[in-house]
Amino acid sequence: MNSLLSNRHTKIIMNIVMTVFLILCLLKWDGTGGAIRHILVGIACALIFAVHLYIHRIWIETVAKSFMARKFNKALKGKLIIETLLFIVFSLSIVTGFFAIVPYFNDMGGTGIGRLHGVASRAVVVLSIIHVVQHLQQIKVYLGIGKRKKNEN
Repeated sequence: MNSLLSNRHTKIIMNIVMTVFLILCLLKWDGTGGAIRHILVGIACALIFAVHLYIHRIWIETVAKSFMARKFNKALKGKLIIETLLFIVFSLSIVTGFFAIVPYFNDMGGTGIGRLHGVASRAVVVLSIIHVVQHLQQIKVYLGIGKRKKNEN
C-alpha cells in the first residue's frame, strides 16, 4: 500500500481529484438535496485532504526538520509558510463545515459559524492557487514536461 501511495502517478491523480472536489465544494448546490450533496462532497474533500497529507508526509517531515535546523532557502521558507497557512485554513474550513450543519438544517444558515466556514473555504482556494504556483516546477516534472532542479525538495 505504501508503494502505491508514494507512486508519482498516484500523487498526480490524488492532486487532480482533490482539486476537482475543492471546486465541487465551492459550487452553489441549489434544489432538493443540495445541502446533502455539499456535505457529502465536503466530507469526501476532507478525506482526500487527509490522504494528500499522508502521501506527502515525508516531504512534510523533511521540511519540518530543515525548519527546526534553520537550514532552508528562501523558496522553501515561502512554501512552508503557505503550506502551514493552507493546513490551518483547510482544517478550519472542515471543522466549521461540520459545526455549520446543525444550524443550517434548523433554518439558521446565516450564523457566524457558517460565515466563517465560507470565508475559510474561499481562503483555501486562494492559498491553493498560491500553493500550485509555488510547486509549478515540481508539477511539470511529475507530468514529464520539466527538469528537476538539483536543490529541489
